[in-house]
Amino acid sequence: MKIVIINYGAGNIQSIKFAFKRLGYDAILTNNVEKIKNADKVIFPGVGEASSAMKMLRESGLDTLIPNLKQPVLGICLGMQLMCNYSEEGNTKGLGIFDCDVVRFTNEVKVPQIGWNAITELKTGLFKDIVKTEYIYMVHSYYAPSCEETIAIADYGIPYSAALAKDNFYGVQFHPEKSSTVGEQILKNFLQL
Repeated sequence: MKIVIINYGAGNIQSIKFAFKRLGYDAILTNNVEKIKNADKVIFPGVGEASSAMKMLRESGLDTLIPNLKQPVLGICLGMQLMCNYSEEGNTKGLGIFDCDVVRFTNEVKVPQIGWNAITELKTGLFKDIVKTEYIYMVHSYYAPSCEETIAIADYGIPYSAALAKDNFYGVQFHPEKSSTVGEQILKNFLQL
């Protein structure tokens, strides 16, 4: 199986590579359009700031490639947020895959949210064999509100989308590569989609 991690200068890539290695797969890190198009599964990671990440995607032409991919694509953290229409972070137009806007947590909660959080209301094959409330690892200041494409909910002062899905596109706000056995199961499930 050809697993590609899109390399566009947004961090957290080594821990994702190691997570797949633990599952017995070698993920390729690349920004090569042909390699991305020909992959069986595509990981769209992200750590950093939305507007500068989108700028890097536009400069490399990946902003037009990603929304047109036909194989399963998994956006992680900022990767998921960039798949939405818009982000308040840096007043950023996103890729428009998920029909929702990303907003900042209010100051009524400690920002950023860092640490373990429960996910509930799990839908789709991405959460196969995860039957009870599980805890995953979060680090973020912005979130996607609940919408039609929400497939998991987390709560941090308010309920919000912990995961989104539409067609062949999936996004998780949390870091599966840092979420212990449940994160590993989610990555395994993604590979089976």
